[in-house]
Amino acid sequence: MTERRLVLLIGAVQFINVLDFMMVMPLGPDFAQALGIPSSRLGIIGGSYTAAACVAGVAGAFFLDRFDRRKALAFALAGLALGTIAGALATGMWSLVLARVIAGAFGGPATAISLAIISDAIPPERRGRAMGAVMGAFSVASVLGVPAGLELASWGGWRAPFVVVGLLGAVITALAIRLLPPQRAHLGRAEVPTPFREVLRRPIVLFSLTATTVAVIANFSMIPNLSAYFQFNRGYPREELGLLYLVGGIVSFGTLRLAGWLTDRHGAPAVATFGSAWFIVVLFVGFIAPIEALPVLVVFVTFMISGSFRFVPLQALSSRVPSPPERARFMSAQSAVQHLAQSVGAMIGAAVLTEQPDHTLLGIDELAWFAVAMSVVLPPLLYVVDAMVSRRRG
Repeated sequence: MTERRLVLLIGAVQFINVLDFMMVMPLGPDFAQALGIPSSRLGIIGGSYTAAACVAGVAGAFFLDRFDRRKALAFALAGLALGTIAGALATGMWSLVLARVIAGAFGGPATAISLAIISDAIPPERRGRAMGAVMGAFSVASVLGVPAGLELASWGGWRAPFVVVGLLGAVITALAIRLLPPQRAHLGRAEVPTPFREVLRRPIVLFSLTATTVAVIANFSMIPNLSAYFQFNRGYPREELGLLYLVGGIVSFGTLRLAGWLTDRHGAPAVATFGSAWFIVVLFVGFIAPIEALPVLVVFVTFMISGSFRFVPLQALSSRVPSPPERARFMSAQSAVQHLAQSVGAMIGAAVLTEQPDHTLLGIDELAWFAVAMSVVLPPLLYVVDAMVSRRRG
């Protein structure tokens, strides 16, 4: 299978995986009203998915490299599709939380296996661009999936997007089984796999996972609350939410690829430093000391762009940390850390913010300062990981 076709297929897998997670928060005000869930508790819905994905990632870190990656991916995708459809059957907050737990338990490993497949197939000198292209699924989900989900919810109720995404997941599962060649190269290596508890003791692994943690917590302390903040604090119309994701997705689709190219050319730490500085500026002018004359659309789009220049170099550099026989287990551990950080970030947001009687959110500036503090730590960590990778190669 050519690199281009492999990237397209894994990108489709990631599209479903990302869309399943992304669509929930923009739909939050809709299902919160229908199910009687307070807006200030929406972070719990998002956090339940990420907590389950974290537990599944920890478990997968001990065995995922023992299997053909194609079969493992198909199993994870099938479970994700079933969990998403279960969300449409929710009758209250806790039944929706249960459905999101099921989806997260399979969605986390699906991400780890997908990134392991890409890392196995694409050499390091082209991996930044490949990761940027695969992560472009985030943008496609924003451009096509989230606006379509919002329109589906307006037309057929908040349950309709869950049903449609679940069915699309079943289709992608079938395509992965049909088109993806067996992924067994890592099984034929002569060396004895290192016990994963020993892998976790390596300084390079600990620094890499710490970098993932601080980057994700910074992002997801803010993300679950963007829709409610823009609607109620900034007066942005509910019917135009789809426009935010459409424009933001189109722009970030290009910047993800640009970030991948720059990472291959200039290195991950330099690109991540630029992205972190951009993110801090967005937090300040959009949330800490918001400039009312600055349109919500500009704040949202620049928020998304800043993520391209942090997460593409982070993922490209992380893919160089493990050896091939350890790759899926490392990616699963990284997925566990990532989803735990998402859950922690979402829960911190829920704890810091207070919903006022008019539905506005109080404390968004304090939350943004916390995200700034997390962002400052990322570049030094990546410089350390990059130095360790270079030293090992030397």
